[in-house]
Amino acid sequence: MPRGFYDRSPEIVAQELLGKALLRKNGKNWMGGWIVETEAYLSSDDSSSHSHRGLTRSNASMFEHAGTLYVYPIHAKYCLNAVTEKKGKGSAVLIRAIEPVWGIEQMTERRGLADRRRLTRGPAMLCQALAVDRGLDGADLVRGSEITITNNQRPPETTSSCRIGISSAQELPLRFFIDGNWFVSGKASDHRRRPSKPAPRS
Repeated sequence: MPRGFYDRSPEIVAQELLGKALLRKNGKNWMGGWIVETEAYLSSDDSSSHSHRGLTRSNASMFEHAGTLYVYPIHAKYCLNAVTEKKGKGSAVLIRAIEPVWGIEQMTERRGLADRRRLTRGPAMLCQALAVDRGLDGADLVRGSEITITNNQRPPETTSSCRIGISSAQELPLRFFIDGNWFVSGKASDHRRRPSKPAPRS
């Protein structure tokens, strides 16, 4: 994706990331899948955003150019974000879940389980499956030598809700996801269409 794609408000980028492919380099191959769930974090008036406390050593990547990867630790695991807007703004999109497609065997090994639905259904699970840690903090998603996001083939049917898993500013409707997708985290009741298990992959 070009840098201009990310150089917009996080609400717009969060919605338009849905259906695009998140890819992580794994030796000579790539592993990853379709992005099915995101959350926007704003540069102002958002107490749950890491930029709310200002620029620090740990969140510096969040204030970098649009298209930068911001990775932060949580409970000995990690979450990954695509930085949005101009340098210095401090806004980003958390990628909460993907539908695993490529490199499932490698992701299964990293997660230590065989349930495809649980491989990448949540931000920390996603990072563990794709071997994303603070070593990738500050990586360039646009150049994409180790991790990147590519365009989708068709726009998915999406919906939104309040963000989940946070302790403040929960009321902001900044969580976006593919409606009825089996791999979205959270409650089935958040969907307009009940999530259904996909057909076995050939």
